[in-house]
Amino acid sequence: MRADYKSGFVTLIGRPNVGKSTLMNYLIGQKIAITSNKPQTTRNRIQTVLTTEEGQIVFVDTPGIHKAKNKLGEYMVNVAERTLNEVDVVVWLVEPSTFIGAGEKHIIEQLKKVKTPVVLVINKVDMVKREEVFAFIDAYQKQYDFAAIVPVSARTGENTDELIKVLFQYLPYGPQFYDEDTITDQPQRQIVAEIIREKALHALNEEIPHGIAVAIDRMEFKRKLVNIDATIICERDSHKGIIIGKQGAMLKKIGTNARFEIEKMLEMQVNLKLWVKVKKDWRDSDFLIKNFGYTKDE
Repeated sequence: MRADYKSGFVTLIGRPNVGKSTLMNYLIGQKIAITSNKPQTTRNRIQTVLTTEEGQIVFVDTPGIHKAKNKLGEYMVNVAERTLNEVDVVVWLVEPSTFIGAGEKHIIEQLKKVKTPVVLVINKVDMVKREEVFAFIDAYQKQYDFAAIVPVSARTGENTDELIKVLFQYLPYGPQFYDEDTITDQPQRQIVAEIIREKALHALNEEIPHGIAVAIDRMEFKRKLVNIDATIICERDSHKGIIIGKQGAMLKKIGTNARFEIEKMLEMQVNLKLWVKVKKDWRDSDFLIKNFGYTKDE
């Protein structure tokens, strides 16, 4: 290993759906974080690892910082805010706009409390004119003393190389934390559950809010086949009917889409069986939140 090898932890923060998971998936080159255009899609801290000749960056993806509405929302905000102090660099992802709203101002207030260097990343620059980007940079520069400001497109990958260079500037020298071939420390079962949840959110569109969780009941590996039994948990009987759909069509669609993605990830054939159960108000129950893989003490 080189004497000037660097390694450290970087957290991605930003309002829900600004593109944090898309950016992380692009940088790593594998789909790890759940992506959907609904808020609160990333629920757990997801650690993904980028290893290069220069060093290793461990990305900690946090749920979006927003005001809590229930116990699950509270948990998500606590994790996001506490992560800021525990990492080497904070990457704050924002939309390309000169308007700095209440949500952004809330984040700026949080950032003023930490000593960690903050790199501002203006995402989705492929959607705006190049000259407009300077106005966005200027607007944010007036609000906070950023270590650097990098415009990127997480979707196309534009300027992401520059972002990696900037991040390495702020990482400490030291050996790598993970083996070279490590891409994530999320347990496989959790990634499988997140994939199923993502496909359900996509398929259901606006019909059901965020009140669904996925529990993996069984994951059994046999030579080139894996049998997976999973339960989609929702909050209301009416939601259960929507998730199952007419003659089971919706559940079948979710299962087919999820199976395709899981097979790609595990590189083996998948036999996926899905069930739907109702657990009323699970998002306000400490016990149930823990049961679905979210821990309070994180």
